[in-house]
Amino acid sequence: MLDSPTQSRLLQLYPMLREMSGKDLEDLLASASVMHLPSGTVVFDEKQSCKGFPLLLSGNIRVIKAAPNGRELLLYHVMPGESCILTSSCLLGHTRYHARGIAEQAMEMVLLPASAFQTLIGTQEAFRSYVFHLFSDRLTDLMQLVSAVAFQKLDQRLAHLLVSKPNPVHATHQGLADELGSAREIVSRLLKGYAEHGWVKLGREQIEITDKEALKKLAEP
Repeated sequence: MLDSPTQSRLLQLYPMLREMSGKDLEDLLASASVMHLPSGTVVFDEKQSCKGFPLLLSGNIRVIKAAPNGRELLLYHVMPGESCILTSSCLLGHTRYHARGIAEQAMEMVLLPASAFQTLIGTQEAFRSYVFHLFSDRLTDLMQLVSAVAFQKLDQRLAHLLVSKPNPVHATHQGLADELGSAREIVSRLLKGYAEHGWVKLGREQIEITDKEALKKLAEP
């Protein structure tokens, strides 16, 4: 059973659970467990079976697809109040994971057992609507990612990534490369070119955007 403060936080972040009857909610909370994971923990990995349905209270999960050569492509983040569509897919289809989830920050989450997820999907309209609405949103995001990877040049994608972040951008060249599914050397070369054009100023783990309009124009498809 979750303690009262944890229950309150969970119901505030996931209001669809408040639609459940008192007995059903009590049974659900009795089956749930709380997990505290340090930054960098692999929450789930490729070919791993799904152990339950995570509901994040703090921190976030970075979901990536890794290639054999070590390069990574960021698929999406899971934030508090959200959950992982890959996990939902595994539980619904009784399949294993096809990507890796990493705790990007120290993380606290409530883990519902697979059996509880199946019960919620089958009996709770609000929960079912939440899961499929999230599927719709994530599918749109992933289609945009596929389109960018297939049809945009890397310099366009990098420019778009930079202008989408707060200025200055606090990130390493490797971190940006991981988000783009590219190599650090290529991203560093592109950033050096941006700096030579006067569009950015490069610092230690920081990039100051000095000509946002030029980057926006470059990012246009």
